[in-house]
Amino acid sequence: MALQLRPLTPALQQKAIDELNENPNRIAEDLQMFREWILKQPHIRSRMDDQFLIAFLRGCKYSLEKAKKKLDGYYTMRTNFPELFESLIDEQRARAILRMCLGAHLPLPLGDDGPRIVLMRPGQYNPDLASLYELMRLDLLFKDLIILEDDHVVVSGYVHLVDFAGFSSKHALQFQPAKMRQLIYYTEEALPIRTRAQHLFNTGSAFETIFSMIKPLMPAKVKERIMVHTSMESVYEKVPLKYFPKEYGGKNGSIEEISAAGEEMLMRYREYLAEQKQYGTDEKLRPGKPINFDAIFGAEGSFRKLEVD
Repeated sequence: MALQLRPLTPALQQKAIDELNENPNRIAEDLQMFREWILKQPHIRSRMDDQFLIAFLRGCKYSLEKAKKKLDGYYTMRTNFPELFESLIDEQRARAILRMCLGAHLPLPLGDDGPRIVLMRPGQYNPDLASLYELMRLDLLFKDLIILEDDHVVVSGYVHLVDFAGFSSKHALQFQPAKMRQLIYYTEEALPIRTRAQHLFNTGSAFETIFSMIKPLMPAKVKERIMVHTSMESVYEKVPLKYFPKEYGGKNGSIEEISAAGEEMLMRYREYLAEQKQYGTDEKLRPGKPINFDAIFGAEGSFRKLEVD
């Protein structure tokens, strides 16, 4: 049976070979080995389509053992912490949040084989009308779609531009350490996506308050990727102005148009997202010892990895 995979661009294919250990002649065999392992796991109900599974192999540089842990963690977290992953059932509500234009996956990546640039604007929503975790659930929903659609993300990862203009104490008061700890664990240990760098700018006192609470929850590797900038010139040294959207003086799309495209994407994947509820883990069927999530997350936020047989 022919593989149901979107071909990579020549630049991304070469990067996958050089940096992710991808052998184009072995992809079918690698996917089959991964699929056979999944079918032997009594506790995992997983999607089996090629485009979904290859994201885990590429995200783990074709280490089958790491891909197993990543996939198990992906479904384990979704099953055991459903409040983080419940999609916004009210379609109109999801559209309303998208129209707040709080973020954008910018069309031009950082180079032909470079990471996808994502702009985030956490100070641009009204905290009386929406909650931080409602926005995060929507973001996680889109990440499910991005791993299917965006080869730059899967092969080269993300660079985040986080604009804290307008971020206030009301926004900061919505922060919940327990949920943030779960979110950080999920994005680092379960999602097959790598964050290359996070550039934070237009920060103020409210940001300092919440950052001082979040930072102790972060693994060292996450802290190393974060840069807090005191000037836009400093940001442009890392991500040149041309890669910013038009609203910031750049040439990388319009936030409003990108948000509208996000709405279209949400509608296009309506059935796919509804099917997500079929998949997950059944902890009663998990081989070996049950998972102790308190031990994984740790009282001080020093995460331990999920063990997989």
